[in-house]
Amino acid sequence: MIPERLQQLREEMAKRNIAVYIVPTADFHESEYVGEHFKARKFITGFSGSAGTAVITMKEAGLWTDGRYFVQAGEQLKGTTVKLFRVGEEGVPTVNEYVEQVLQEKECIGFDGRVVNGAWGAQLKAIADKKHGSLYVKEDLVDLIWKDRPQLSAEPVRILEEKYSGKSTKDKIADVRKVMEKKGADLHLLTSLYDIAWLLNVRGNDISYVPVVLSYLALSREKCIWFVQESALSEEVKEYLKENQVEVQPYEAFYDYIPQIADDSTILMNAATVNYRICSSIPTSCTILDEIEPTVLMKAIKNKVEVDNTRNAHVKDAVAMCKFMYWLKNNIGKIPMTEISVSDYLADLRAEQEGFLDLSFGTISGYSEHGAICHYSATPESDKELKPEGLLLVDSGGHYKEGTTDITRTFALGPITDEMRRDFTLICRSNMNLANARFLYGCTGQNLDILARGPLWDLGLDFKHGTGHGVGYVLNVHEGPNGFRWRTVAERNDSAVLEEGMITTDEPGIYIEGKYGIRTENELVCRKGEKNEYGQFMYFENITYVPIDLDAIDPKQMTSVEKQRLNDYHANVYRVVSPYLNEEEREWLKVYTRAI
Repeated sequence: MIPERLQQLREEMAKRNIAVYIVPTADFHESEYVGEHFKARKFITGFSGSAGTAVITMKEAGLWTDGRYFVQAGEQLKGTTVKLFRVGEEGVPTVNEYVEQVLQEKECIGFDGRVVNGAWGAQLKAIADKKHGSLYVKEDLVDLIWKDRPQLSAEPVRILEEKYSGKSTKDKIADVRKVMEKKGADLHLLTSLYDIAWLLNVRGNDISYVPVVLSYLALSREKCIWFVQESALSEEVKEYLKENQVEVQPYEAFYDYIPQIADDSTILMNAATVNYRICSSIPTSCTILDEIEPTVLMKAIKNKVEVDNTRNAHVKDAVAMCKFMYWLKNNIGKIPMTEISVSDYLADLRAEQEGFLDLSFGTISGYSEHGAICHYSATPESDKELKPEGLLLVDSGGHYKEGTTDITRTFALGPITDEMRRDFTLICRSNMNLANARFLYGCTGQNLDILARGPLWDLGLDFKHGTGHGVGYVLNVHEGPNGFRWRTVAERNDSAVLEEGMITTDEPGIYIEGKYGIRTENELVCRKGEKNEYGQFMYFENITYVPIDLDAIDPKQMTSVEKQRLNDYHANVYRVVSPYLNEEEREWLKVYTRAI
């Protein structure tokens, strides 16, 4: 099937004299996850992971993806003729390097200008110019061969009330206008769906698990224009927008609006999120202030209402997780269980919680060797039966009216090997090291990442993903600009100074291909500590309240300090969650939060 699709695409490329065609994982807004309509890269390669770029020439097709997906991509690309390029590995060219290598003199690079951002598009244009070639960006060639392509989503828009958001839309818009004034900007173009949703205090359902609304926004000093599909707006929402002086225009009208921007305007925008077609349609007389959107930092620093609400969301989530762990431990080996059936059971437990809206991402439920696939997604074909032995890794989360959660736990389902126990304890120590950090204001996640990786690096081990990411507020589960990472990854935008109110995950892991995977993930809120002659000290408050499986811990590997950290964490878990459990569950929780 994939070879036939590639052949059809090459025929369309040949008609337009395109030598290299690029299909990224993107929608018109550079979203991390995309709706069904935008899964062109999956359609053309067969790889279903959330991150990857396909490059097709007349002779070769390649798929670039990162370490989270090496194993999965290796499996899914078998028989497709698509070659896997492992991003970051020694000797592997980047997409741009590869394009420059294969592009011959006077040849053409093609891509849909709406799914490549302005910054990357400019780099590709520079490559074409170097070879005296050209770009072809006005068509989506995959669309020509994708006959049963899903329609654009237009799910109903809902209002996020101020009791949840903690700040009115008018005040948020006023804050952005202050930044515009300071920078001398006449107009701010906002195309990031997360930022638009945050700014307007609206949520939708146009991307699975990501409650956003397909739309664009143009903010001047006098006007706020929202370009959105009118069918998604109820009368209540229209009235709300009118009250907040937000003018509504059709979604597709944004492309007509851009060329009509007044000459000599100064425009604030982020070329890394605004697509190439928009960037190249702006009148040339305009001055571009190419900067990260002001809303990125504003929404990352949660206000008191958001932090308090998020804590409440985590209590609800912990109740579901603890009930799940109790059920799993008591029923493994007694009733049939598979990766999918336990994932479904956990989803049902979350759905029982008051204020539950949706899962925050597709649950990763990986047993045995499947746990070693970082972003494994069980299918009916791969669905593994669980046995009363070995390890089960479950990475999951939920959206509640009060906030968004993300938690990973690895469970011992019965006897485990000494190697598994050693690695499980290692990851617990790594997680707790970072969670208990004390640091001076001004630190970024890069300063602190060694606290989590240090125990692994001491043994010559590592994991091929970031140690943590920011979490949106009833929004995208992966949010910048805060994160924990040992080096700068430019496109991740997660190296900001850690500010009070930022929520960041803490999720070290270890993955032994063909055997097992272990990850322990909590969420941390950054808080201010004491201020003295050395400066402002900061610390983290752990807001995930679920036991770390003591059945897999080896206390002999832990120092007295590390044991005390785990004991303190577990004492808090019992205090927070036990009031919401029945008597049998409470007694069970007492055992699984006991001091070691």
